[in-house]
Amino acid sequence: MEGRFMPFYSREDAMSELKRIGVSEGALEILADKMDYIIVKVNKVKAVAANILKQEMLSLGGDVAVHRGCVNCSVEHTDVIVMGTFKQYKMLIEKLKAQPYFGLDHIGAIFGELLNNRVKRPATIETPRYKLPLGKKTYIMGILNVTPDSFSDGGKYTDIQKAINRAKAMVDEGADIIDVGGESTRPGYTPVPLEEELHRVIPVIERLVKEIKVPISVDTTKAEVARRAIELGADIINDQWGLQGDPAMAKVAAEHNVPVVVMFNKNDRQYEDIIGEHLAFLHRSVDIAVKAGLNRDKIIIDPGIGFGKSPEQNLYVMKHLSEFKSLGLPILLGTSRKSMIGHVLELPVGDRIEGTAATVAYGITQGVDIVRVHDVKEMARVARMTDAMVR
Repeated sequence: MEGRFMPFYSREDAMSELKRIGVSEGALEILADKMDYIIVKVNKVKAVAANILKQEMLSLGGDVAVHRGCVNCSVEHTDVIVMGTFKQYKMLIEKLKAQPYFGLDHIGAIFGELLNNRVKRPATIETPRYKLPLGKKTYIMGILNVTPDSFSDGGKYTDIQKAINRAKAMVDEGADIIDVGGESTRPGYTPVPLEEELHRVIPVIERLVKEIKVPISVDTTKAEVARRAIELGADIINDQWGLQGDPAMAKVAAEHNVPVVVMFNKNDRQYEDIIGEHLAFLHRSVDIAVKAGLNRDKIIIDPGIGFGKSPEQNLYVMKHLSEFKSLGLPILLGTSRKSMIGHVLELPVGDRIEGTAATVAYGITQGVDIVRVHDVKEMARVARMTDAMVR
């Protein structure tokens, strides 16, 4: 007889272990709720509400961390960290519904949304032509830059036939999606006029939809480029400004009912709460999409590694990747060959394959569903091996 700690990475893991030891069917959900321990942070709660919240959660067997000034109300607001099981949160939410003052009912609604997102993520990414079931494997998005100035492969695939050949090679190497981009967004890039981006992207997509059998994503911040690409048969819009750049982008996605990747982006590197601000940005992107008429299940989020962040800030976001699961949506991670890796390893762009592999493997352990990469053959192997352990 021996004992051990048992970390559960998902509710499914807990249910599987309960079944393995022979727990009755009727008790599975009840026990899983008790085993699912959750820590939630809520910003800028009124001190009086924080005190009530702490007492309510303590009465249920959980706890709440608050600013020390809450006891004598010497602070007006505090961030709170709430600790409890899934079951305790459900009971807390019911208690908060009956207390419509000091913002407690709103806090309860936040908890309700988070719990719902935890157990009801979309089952598939569905495009007009393809269905990609989630949870079974990590999808590989192969990068096809038809630009002269991208940071890693600029100028390699500006010829249409070379671009087609590269896309086919990536599919053979294991790419599940091909992401076609006609404008470099490296630091200090020069914006490309609409007609030039159309000239670069549209002929390639027009051929790819006929010649390869995987979804095609169009990497653009311009609604007109996205519209033209989707009308030709492209399957996904990848917007590096998360529908907050071109105001017509959300309407294009909704009218054509296609999935959209909404990426975090920012023009500076100033943050008070870097993860909180990333999540707030992505929340706005989701709201914009839904208000435009796009089903929430069509949205994929991207933390925007390499955008609006220093190398140290990128590493911090990587460390906290699992917090992006709070949105309850598929996550895309794009770290391939980026300066964060060069900063750590002190290597040029062409020598960052091992560093990329580390970020891909780690990302998968934190719940990432899609990885956007240049080195498809190698990263497909990394993903397959990591999936074998994690999934």
